[in-house]
Amino acid sequence: MSDLVGGTASAATVWTTIGLLALATIAIRATGPFLLGRRDLPERTRPAVALLPTALMTALVVVEVVVPGPDGGVDVDPGKLAGLAVACVALALRLPLVVVMVLAVVTTALVRQLTAG
Repeated sequence: MSDLVGGTASAATVWTTIGLLALATIAIRATGPFLLGRRDLPERTRPAVALLPTALMTALVVVEVVVPGPDGGVDVDPGKLAGLAVACVALALRLPLVVVMVLAVVTTALVRQLTAG
């Protein structure tokens, strides 16, 4: 373990770790369908399960945009925040997803270029 933390791990160790993590991910993802089989979810859990993708995506976006600051607080990347805002507006306008992504990337790059100094 100290080899991985110190940055001196061999390529074999790194690829073995990646392979094991991939297998663990497959096992975890297969557990749900394996346990449920062809059974339907109970009626009480369906509304909560329907909201899970939205909650998960929101959490992933927040974690990506709001990062830990050097003083222990939070720091917001202005480029990512601007790109996110442009993407939200583009999605509200129902633009194609490719256009939304290009607009967000270009906005992020421009804001980073303008604020780098």
